[in-house]
Amino acid sequence: MSTITTEARPALSMLSEDEAMFRDAVREFAEAEITPLISRMDETQQMDEGLIRQCFEMGLMGIEIPEELGGAGLSFFTSVLVVEELSRVDPAVGVLVDVQNTLVINAINRWATDEQKARWFPRLAADTVGAYALSEAGSGSDAFALACRATQDGSDWVLNGQKLWITNGNEAGLYLIFATVDPDAGYKGITCFVVERDFEGFSVGKKEDKLGIRASSTTELILDNVRVPAENILGEIGRGYKTAIETLNEGRIGIGAQMVGLAQGAFDHALRYVQEREQFGRPIAQFQGVQFQLADMATEIAASRALVYEAARLKDAGQDFVVPAAMAKLHASRTAQKVSSMAIDLFGGYGFTREYPVEKLYRDSKIGSIYEGTTNMQLHTIAKSLLR
Repeated sequence: MSTITTEARPALSMLSEDEAMFRDAVREFAEAEITPLISRMDETQQMDEGLIRQCFEMGLMGIEIPEELGGAGLSFFTSVLVVEELSRVDPAVGVLVDVQNTLVINAINRWATDEQKARWFPRLAADTVGAYALSEAGSGSDAFALACRATQDGSDWVLNGQKLWITNGNEAGLYLIFATVDPDAGYKGITCFVVERDFEGFSVGKKEDKLGIRASSTTELILDNVRVPAENILGEIGRGYKTAIETLNEGRIGIGAQMVGLAQGAFDHALRYVQEREQFGRPIAQFQGVQFQLADMATEIAASRALVYEAARLKDAGQDFVVPAAMAKLHASRTAQKVSSMAIDLFGGYGFTREYPVEKLYRDSKIGSIYEGTTNMQLHTIAKSLLR
């Protein structure tokens, strides 16, 4: 029988030689260094500290940071490739790197002054994890219904409130925190502040006990009269809504890449298994019903990958990518759930146990339809564009 190999990825023709080499290096790193840690990190709900250090040493935590400031000086598209390859092995590690690059570094790249970049980028490239803190208890899809308040006191600002669902909350040393300076101004009162972990009054609160991506910390942040100097404002006062919207549009491409990687990982596991598992005297891969499932999975993954890559290329080219990003995240999150579910079906009873890796990938897949814009919000963005 002619089988679909794990290298059957039509969209790979879109990669340059340098991009392909970088992707391959990340793939080798992920398979060698992350694979042995997956089960333990998932069970303990803790990202391995040594693995985080290795991500910094590999240059994966500062992909778009200029070389002169300690980073790799590469493209947004390269960040997408990295997130995909890490997520193919463990989506929890993928999102650690994704938030660092597509949210935190992207926001600073676009909105920070040269002085701010010189202060923060060398740290983010070398050893400091970043977190992006927009969500609150009453602020989810309605992202700008913020209760977190910033009050000016002399040249400083004092922040009070709580943030929820903050990825990298436990590991981060630098937090992009959105607060309102004028509740009566609505979204035009929102401002982005860069808060250091050791600022007085700042603390990391409850860590969520989650269904999937359990090694990725998702925490509450508590701000109790946190004094932030004016030089730590990112962008303009009252223009934080623009920082948030534009950064999240880019971040959705990263989540699309995470979901593509997850789906590819589940497919790879299933493809190997069906060629090893025998029933009725032959490998189950020889049955046409199984072959059709493999073909369906591979096609969905290729379609999602093409959407994600196109959105990333548009972003790097400075072209409008908002709707392509929404489509990419929408399709990829659905693909991840579908493919990981089908992988469990192909594994049969074994797939329902924690002895095999597809069970974890299935749990991990659900978050793709929730964070950085729910499925309904992506549908709204696409439909609004169609009807404009």
